[in-house]
Amino acid sequence: MVSLVIVSVFVWVSPGGATPPPSVDAQLAASQTENAELQEKLDDAQAKLDAAGRKGDKFTPTPSPTPTPAPTPTAAPDAPTIPESETIVVYRDAESEGQPHPTSPPKPTVPVAPETVTAPSIASILAPESRYFGMYTSQAPFDFATFDDAAMDAGSRQSLVGYFGGWDQTYRGDVVTASWKRGLLPMLTWESRPISAPNDQTVLPEYSLPRILAGDFDAYLHQYAKDIVATGLPLAIRLDHEMNGTWYPWSEQKSDGSSLNGNGPGDFVAMWRHVHDIFAAEGANQFVIWTWAPNIVNNLPTRHQDVSYLQSLYPGDEYVDLVGASGYLRTPFKPENDFTFGYTFDATLDQLRAITDKPIIIAEVGATETGGHKAAWVTSMFDAFADPANDDIIGFAWFNLAVTTISGGERVTNDWRIDSRADSLAAFATGLADPAGRFRLIPY
Repeated sequence: MVSLVIVSVFVWVSPGGATPPPSVDAQLAASQTENAELQEKLDDAQAKLDAAGRKGDKFTPTPSPTPTPAPTPTAAPDAPTIPESETIVVYRDAESEGQPHPTSPPKPTVPVAPETVTAPSIASILAPESRYFGMYTSQAPFDFATFDDAAMDAGSRQSLVGYFGGWDQTYRGDVVTASWKRGLLPMLTWESRPISAPNDQTVLPEYSLPRILAGDFDAYLHQYAKDIVATGLPLAIRLDHEMNGTWYPWSEQKSDGSSLNGNGPGDFVAMWRHVHDIFAAEGANQFVIWTWAPNIVNNLPTRHQDVSYLQSLYPGDEYVDLVGASGYLRTPFKPENDFTFGYTFDATLDQLRAITDKPIIIAEVGATETGGHKAAWVTSMFDAFADPANDDIIGFAWFNLAVTTISGGERVTNDWRIDSRADSLAAFATGLADPAGRFRLIPY
């Protein structure tokens, strides 16, 4: 007796996941049709075997390789019982007409571990091997398009990114993380006023220093500190910068010495320490580089130019990690201005060094094209970095924007950008590349 075993060999394919597998009913119908056809072949084979037996001949089936089992997506109907005897094996491949093509399930996606972002210790940030080349642009660190354009102009990537935030905004741990992912020290200028407040609005009673000291913002400050801890990455916070001027609501005095925005003598230091102490209570100071950065003194009212006034605004070494200054080559020019970095910054640097021995950063700097002195001024800035007397300056942050303001009662547009003119850009790129300045060039 000859038995017939039918083995269907499927090639398991998935055409992009677009074709659904046949239904169970369709597969069942196909199997029944196939079984009927093969039963006819079985009957024919049996007849030949019987005929061969009557003639005394021996029937030898054609040998076949051992079939490879294939996965069966759904159960087929029971095959007819075949008596045990010699077996004829018939193969069908998956390309045969009418053969179903099962769709394999998609392979499981291996989850990608999130990238770990790291940063140096605060101690190493404050004592870098090379100076910081920093920049403020219109979008960074929320978007780095203009920031990267400026890097290409300068001939090097930056190592510090400056940006501004108000006390109506929550902490942006995402941008701090994005900054460190690019190897950038983030420096937040954190202003105790709404971010949209105009620069000429000095009176904001709800944001006065006495209101801060009364605890009106304590809940906000505690949450801000907690969010810094949750992010777990360091940043420099330039809290209420240019406090020795007369144009921000956190300054203590107007030009004539009267109270500004309801603030009094000693309020600024008390406010700074209050914020610092809240951060300490939340464990956030391990991630914060407290940056105290007044304005340059040579363009202030006379009563604010003396070192004693600046000293009265200093919170103390235990509350400050880094000191700095904001300064620009800008109109109106005084007769004694020789259009050098030294004229712009030296008097202020002397006062900072008289107050503390903390490292110094030129926290905000730029130069106007008005008057045609920008290229020479930029060259003098990089010459100053090469001077050993300025070895305590660990870097600068260039204000790379064009801004229209009121100066001397007139509307003035200053283009502070490094590429405002070809000669200004050449002076900047050449100075940055000078090894004497100790800046590390990072190819773009």
